[in-house]
Amino acid sequence: MNLEEHIRAIPDFPKPGIVFRDITPLLLHYEAFGAAVDRMTAPFRESGITKVAAAEARGFLFGVPIAERLACGFVPVRKPGKLPAAVREASYELEYGHDTLQMHDDAIRPGDRVLLVDDLLATGGTLAACVEMIAEAGGELVGCSCLIELPALQGRAKLGSVPVEVVLSYD
Repeated sequence: MNLEEHIRAIPDFPKPGIVFRDITPLLLHYEAFGAAVDRMTAPFRESGITKVAAAEARGFLFGVPIAERLACGFVPVRKPGKLPAAVREASYELEYGHDTLQMHDDAIRPGDRVLLVDDLLATGGTLAACVEMIAEAGGELVGCSCLIELPALQGRAKLGSVPVEVVLSYD
């Protein structure tokens, strides 16, 4: 299945000069969505993953079904004020701003083998903040799985030696 047929390019969103890759058409097509989740999961099937972590909001869309396919727990990484128990946090720069993410202190334990999932790897800020929190919690980050990568923004550089698998790449 050609997944690119289900990704819509929106020029000048959210600001001039940015081409937003809209995954909404992919979500509307259950077979394409299932194929995307399968492709994001495949490289990590035999990796002994015990937790899948993903940042809101679009990371959740892929993280939960990937966790189900890997038969492991899901760790929601959220914006401040959304989680009810004790949290750890990390701040990061966006392509067009600044933000902070949090996860529950007890979500990842030493010895957990973690797969980090997101819909998009652009500047790497969101994923780098998640990598920081996973390391602080004592988790072993096995890799990152992303639906889309924008290599020109050099997001992988912020992730160091973390293995990154992507399904689609747009220059």
